[in-house]
Amino acid sequence: MKNNFLLTFTFLISSFSLFAQTYITNVTVVDVEKQKLVSNQTIEITNNLISNIRKSNKIKLPKNATIIDGTGKYIAPGLVDAHIHFFQNGGLYTRPDAIDLRKYVSYTEEIALAKSDMENKLKRYLKNGITTLIDVGATYNFLEQRNTFTDKDFAPEIFITGPLLTTYESEVYKNLKHDEPFTLTESIEDGINGVKDQLKYKPDFIKIWYIAGRDGLSIEESARKNLPIVKAVIDEAHKNDLKVAVHATQEITAKLAVENGADFLVHSVKDKILSKDFIQLLKKNKTILSPTLQVSGGYGKTFGQRLQFSNDELLTADPYQLGSLLDLKHLSDTLLVNNYKTRLNKPNRIANLKKADSICSVNLKTLSDAGVLIATGTDAGNIGTLHVSSYIKELELMQKSGMSNWQILEASTINGAKIFDKENEFGSVTIGKKANLILLNKNPIKDIKNLTDIHTVINKGVVFNPNDLLKDTPRDLAQRQLNAYNLRNIEAFLEPYADDVEVYTFPNTLNYKGKENMRKRYAKMFENVTNLHCELTERIVKGNVVIDKEVVQFNDITKEAIAIYRIENNKIKKVYFVRE
Repeated sequence: MKNNFLLTFTFLISSFSLFAQTYITNVTVVDVEKQKLVSNQTIEITNNLISNIRKSNKIKLPKNATIIDGTGKYIAPGLVDAHIHFFQNGGLYTRPDAIDLRKYVSYTEEIALAKSDMENKLKRYLKNGITTLIDVGATYNFLEQRNTFTDKDFAPEIFITGPLLTTYESEVYKNLKHDEPFTLTESIEDGINGVKDQLKYKPDFIKIWYIAGRDGLSIEESARKNLPIVKAVIDEAHKNDLKVAVHATQEITAKLAVENGADFLVHSVKDKILSKDFIQLLKKNKTILSPTLQVSGGYGKTFGQRLQFSNDELLTADPYQLGSLLDLKHLSDTLLVNNYKTRLNKPNRIANLKKADSICSVNLKTLSDAGVLIATGTDAGNIGTLHVSSYIKELELMQKSGMSNWQILEASTINGAKIFDKENEFGSVTIGKKANLILLNKNPIKDIKNLTDIHTVINKGVVFNPNDLLKDTPRDLAQRQLNAYNLRNIEAFLEPYADDVEVYTFPNTLNYKGKENMRKRYAKMFENVTNLHCELTERIVKGNVVIDKEVVQFNDITKEAIAIYRIENNKIKKVYFVRE
């Protein structure tokens, strides 16, 4: 039977070669399974599959083929983010249970934005080489919306669950019907019915939010009290051939979940260094773990107003969600804002966060070295953990824990496929697997940041220039420079501007010309002004012109201002400041 299969597959591959659409020539293959670089290869893609890989001098190119020159480049599997949430946008207003700002932005508006923006999120992910997404806690509406993108070339492959089954639910999420991200399960019957209710929406798996201690009991007492419900959910899911992911951040909840059949732990254990027995349990059960190292810090740094972003994050993030994180500087409820800032900046709070981060880091290194399967996940969508841009930060934190670049790449590709036993379908550059690939300009093994230097993305066999997937609008450019201004990041601030930018006092008095002159003026201001913040109060966009009405804080001065940006060739070419 096995030989017949191989003969059939060989025949199919030979047949495919007659109709091959795309060849990537003279490229170095990043082999994440064997952890080696294989140079001077040509990849043949037929329809949506990798149909051949051979030495470049051993393969003949058809005259009518699409050919991509991979000389000096590296071909790697598309990346997997094994932990995201579509129902959360990543900005300041996305979790009213964490900070209630519904008087500024209603949660109804936030939900509507999450649904309407899903296509842009998907394009942003693909633009940055992420070809597979695992949503580990969604809503019934997103389960249905997922189906809209199944056959879209620009959409990464989506694995998704429905509402999180939990014994604790915040009041702000109740009674939202199909927009409710949680299902309260207070009994074994509730847990079983919670699984059954999701089946008609065809989820890819089931997720449990194993929250212990909210009922007034100790962590262990609470965990054991709720264990029968957790076990009932796992058993019912497995009965229906669905794997189960579990949110468990204490060793006791994680241990009990794995002992009772959990397939996927979606966070690190952060309360203690893991015992040898628990590590062996994970290996024995082949449980996969996603560390999500940055998400707690995202909340703390946002509420404590200690945010910093790299140039890459400022360039790749949704600029409006990133910008919203800075709104705490100007919201009118100063008592609420200052209480959060004071609490999150207390020395003991920062020390506790650092301790938890250190425990997570040590545990990750130990687990990885022990051979436990690690899958890269960001928990994107939470406040301060932005979709797409948080991915490279997660990789850097994994690297900081001591994981090698090969281990990180394995966690970010083939291990993500293993969560759903799909390693024979995608996750490596292998004949017969899906052509979900990224062509890199630089070697990612030499520097993990080279994963951001993408020449070409191939998704479902379709070739994309990343810059064509999601183009900057004039509004985007204006917002990006505003974000960088408020973060005092001179390089990111200058990025949206043309090299020969002209800055005027309205209507036509030229103040100066050129990006370098702008650099001198703004770098000095960013360095010397003690209280610098710009609040956008109104924005008008007309074609390639953006008009911003602002309230600007400058040392002890607050004043209104109007800035007019004229965009040419996708850069801000002219700026007009309207003076009083």
